[in-house]
Amino acid sequence: MDFLKDLIGFLKARKKYWLIPMIFIFLLLGVLIVIGGGSSVAPFIYTLF
Repeated sequence: MDFLKDLIGFLKARKKYWLIPMIFIFLLLGVLIVIGGGSSVAPFIYTLF
């Protein structure tokens, strides 16, 4: 949780609000890769890319 606090503090202090959508997209892609790696949903996820 300290990492998230530091990240939010950095975004507020440096006014780097444009990074929030990029971080969200990277997290979403990471979740898709983890879920799609070893499940029966993998063929459906791979068709998106």
